[in-house]
Amino acid sequence: MLAEFLKDYLPIILFLIIALGLSLVFVAVNYIAAPKKPDPEKLSAYECGFEPFNDSRMEFDVRFYLVAILFIIFDLEIAFLFPWAISLGQIGLFGFCSMMIFLFILTVGFIYEWKKGALDWE
Repeated sequence: MLAEFLKDYLPIILFLIIALGLSLVFVAVNYIAAPKKPDPEKLSAYECGFEPFNDSRMEFDVRFYLVAILFIIFDLEIAFLFPWAISLGQIGLFGFCSMMIFLFILTVGFIYEWKKGALDWE
């Protein structure tokens, strides 16, 4: 019984052991070889615009929130449009009307973003 189990699952067990071992080796090498002194460039604000290691309750620009909404709008639209386009022949008029309602809601969100100026960068 054990021999049959090992025959079936031995490659998977070996793969997991090797993957875990390599992961631990890579983390250890990175911890040992990485520089420990951060420079001012590394501590500066990157893409989010926040200074690192400050209070999490500080005020921030609303444009970051609007850009996140904009990303969700386009990401959701693409994620749902491809399967919808492929299965449009089978889902019929109900599927078409449902997608038009969905796209209308996304369009309202896009117009909101546009009116708030999220697409205008200074």
